[in-house]
Amino acid sequence: MNRTFILVLAWGSGISGMQALIPHDIYCPYCGEVIEILIDNSVPAQQYIEDCQVCCRPITIKTKLTRRGELEVAVSHENEV
Repeated sequence: MNRTFILVLAWGSGISGMQALIPHDIYCPYCGEVIEILIDNSVPAQQYIEDCQVCCRPITIKTKLTRRGELEVAVSHENEV
């Protein structure tokens, strides 16, 4: 089953220039378990692979800062287009 999840987060903490790793919960596209990932808010758009902490399968994570200042996070399984 192919499942892609897209989350929209408010960008920034009100402190300009602050860079941090922001913890965020996602659902694994393989096992469906909720896992916590760290999102680097110093990079406006990125794609990387992180293993699920429960089933150890590779999750493709894409993040992008929108023009409205919101952070979009999309997760999918490794072979999904």
